[in-house]
Amino acid sequence: MKVLLYEDVSKLGWLGDVVEVSEGYARNYLLPRGLAKIATEANVRSIAREKVKRSEERSRDRKRFEEAAKAVQGAEAVIAARANEQGGLFGSISGKEIATNLRAQGFEVADDVVYLPEHIKQVGSYDVTLKFADDLTTAVKVVIVAEQVSSTEPDGT
Repeated sequence: MKVLLYEDVSKLGWLGDVVEVSEGYARNYLLPRGLAKIATEANVRSIAREKVKRSEERSRDRKRFEEAAKAVQGAEAVIAARANEQGGLFGSISGKEIATNLRAQGFEVADDVVYLPEHIKQVGSYDVTLKFADDLTTAVKVVIVAEQVSSTEPDGT
């Protein structure tokens, strides 16, 4: 079944694209959610202006992503976290903490750009991938160090 996309759909197409999908996918997912309509000449003409506008937005975003990826390439994020004597963290470090650290250094990095297969749970050095787009990635070095705990805490007596 040919449908006209009214929104960008991951791994399917962009707004204004006419794509061939199974009838069930169209009727059960795309059409009820307003992501697509049946591809007719009238529908294609009605969305032409919006398609051009979105294409320009994607082009600007792509350029911004490329600049951000180039700027952050080779950067290093050092994060201090509480850890035991063996280097195991009390908790874990997620992509959000890494992105926050990189933003504090002046890099333009969103939380969802940081790709971690699993949270970091040990002190050490890690190579972390930043995925700005499907075909635009870069790597940064993340160093997790044990947080210094003050030994002059009152003993409560």
